[in-house]
Amino acid sequence: MNVCPLCNGLRRVMVYCSYCRQQMEDKGEVTDYFDDYSPYMDADVMKLVDGYLRTYTNHECVHLFYCPTCHEEEVRFIKE
Repeated sequence: MNVCPLCNGLRRVMVYCSYCRQQMEDKGEVTDYFDDYSPYMDADVMKLVDGYLRTYTNHECVHLFYCPTCHEEEVRFIKE
């Protein structure tokens, strides 16, 4: 079974905004924002509907990062 190191608190990642170069905040999985119940759904099932073709087969967790300085958002693929 593969687990996301960010979701499970095993590792932290420093991501810097591509616009203003300030440190971004990890806001969790992109699929958590789909609806009220999606954070409670099985992560592997949500990978089938996350809009990215290879997240399930590549064992990747898609995280949303937010820049509190310039309000930009970026998506990063985290290897499980």
